[in-house]
Amino acid sequence: MRIAIVSDIHGNLPALQAVVEDIARRGADLVVNLGDSVSGPLMPLETARFLMAQDWVHLAGNHERQLLTPGPGRRGPSDEFAHSCLGPTEFEWLASLEPALRLGPDVMLCHGTPASDVEYFLETVEPSLFRAATLQEIDARLGQVDAPLVACGHTHMPRAVRASSGQLIVNPGSVGLPAYDDIHPFPHAVQTASPDARYAIAEQRAGAWTCALLSVPYDHRPMAALALSRQRTDWASALRTGYLLP
Repeated sequence: MRIAIVSDIHGNLPALQAVVEDIARRGADLVVNLGDSVSGPLMPLETARFLMAQDWVHLAGNHERQLLTPGPGRRGPSDEFAHSCLGPTEFEWLASLEPALRLGPDVMLCHGTPASDVEYFLETVEPSLFRAATLQEIDARLGQVDAPLVACGHTHMPRAVRASSGQLIVNPGSVGLPAYDDIHPFPHAVQTASPDARYAIAEQRAGAWTCALLSVPYDHRPMAALALSRQRTDWASALRTGYLLP
């Protein structure tokens, strides 16, 4: 069994298409998408329509939930832009998605952690530090989930770790946004130091799961220019370099 894992596309259709081409070249039995698919100043409608046409397993991320939250002032600028681009068909599809899903006995999918779409699984944010989570923190966030393979997204940081139980936890990184900043629970920045699109392939061999974290180059310059044209200098810097502006 080979599973291609994508996450955090954020409306970056050219990055997604490059990943899809790479998956086709390497081969996979199943593709799963862990959410945060369309939010951002890029191509939300085109990305939603592309994803709706794929025979994949899709999850909702926190941005799907936030994008669907009604009322003025309840959405940030990235969600607000995406909301303005989508129509009833796309909203209906987004509303049908779950934030976590068990795929048989072996695989658990979630956007953040099994319990929350905004909790970081493999990283921890402290008042002045963004760091890798400790083994004890990872075990606590895993909770009672006993699946041998757990796939998570949300932080955009590609990483594969083993819990103390030996379970493999994989974050494929972000297809479409290689750096961002946030203020929750404390101000912090995530920077992957590369403009490449990221995804992962997990494979079961002789009953054990292995993982390859993959980095796919694509022509990111048009997306950086598009973000800049929409006054999102933070996105433009992230898309161009994998870093945020100082």
